[in-house]
Amino acid sequence: MNDIVKTLLIFTTAIFAIILLLTDQPNSRHTMAQATPTPPVTEDDEPIRIETELVNILLTAQDSNRRFITNLSKEDIKVFEDGEEQEIFTFSRQTDLPLSIAIIVDTSFSQFSVIDEEKEVAKTFIESVVRPNKDEVAVISFSGEIMLEQELTSNLIRLRRAIDSLKISRPSPMVTFPTTPPISSGSSRLSGSTALWDAIWVASEEVLSRTPERIRRVIIVLTDGRDTSSRKNLNEAIEAALIHDITIYSIGIGDDFYGGVEKSGLNKLSNSTGGRSFFPRDELQLRQAFAEIETEIRSQYLIAYQPKNQKRDGSFRRIQIKLVNPQLAKQNIRLIYREGYFAKGNKTDKK
Repeated sequence: MNDIVKTLLIFTTAIFAIILLLTDQPNSRHTMAQATPTPPVTEDDEPIRIETELVNILLTAQDSNRRFITNLSKEDIKVFEDGEEQEIFTFSRQTDLPLSIAIIVDTSFSQFSVIDEEKEVAKTFIESVVRPNKDEVAVISFSGEIMLEQELTSNLIRLRRAIDSLKISRPSPMVTFPTTPPISSGSSRLSGSTALWDAIWVASEEVLSRTPERIRRVIIVLTDGRDTSSRKNLNEAIEAALIHDITIYSIGIGDDFYGGVEKSGLNKLSNSTGGRSFFPRDELQLRQAFAEIETEIRSQYLIAYQPKNQKRDGSFRRIQIKLVNPQLAKQNIRLIYREGYFAKGNKTDKK
């Protein structure tokens, strides 16, 4: 009897041990499969986001005979911002960037004797430059009023039609404006004054500023350089172009009877934005000016750097590019680029 009881106790104990083992194993596997709990994210653990801005500069290099230098390398130059050397992030030749060009034509009465030549040469230029579905051109005319003759398009038929439609504004009493003249799509024309700087400002702020970032923005202005009625001044026109990375090419042309060409403002306009100014005396020289502009906008270098000064204070930063290759320095190479840029502003910055 005792043997039977002992046997039953042993058997019962064994069964109980097996049951415990079977019920414990799933729990063990479940525990092993669990990932280590992720500690809660505290404010100090949040990722740090740093906003950086690259500054892009288009550089043209010419020798003493105005031939384009196309073999520069990153090591040949140094870039300075407000006197401090910057690390170059990108240096490459840019021959294939899409173009957005605003052709601005002075239609005040002082252009009466040259307007037909300007129209013919401008049409030849766009037919040579514009690549369908890649490049765009807008046509703007101005006297006392700014007219958008054709918005940005690559349609050559529309562009030719817009240029052909340009007409000289007849003289009338001086007209003044309480504010910057807006682009007008109407047919009325106010004449007797010339709002050159307003036209540059409007082309920059209302036409070219709306194009994508990776676009080469260019203004070509044909005028005698005289401004009589703008509400914006020359410096404000330059600032608008610099803010939107626009290069301005000035073609100073006019009738000597009306005082010829005022060169100083056009030179400053172009030099400040990395362009050039031309002062043709006949149709042949006018065609040469357009040909040089076409070659130049296809023969430039793109330089990009991250400025060491990361303040978002809206201040003007002056750019300087120096040749450091001794052999190239001996060749009297001219470097053409914009004089600087305006940093982005931030209302939260402390000054």
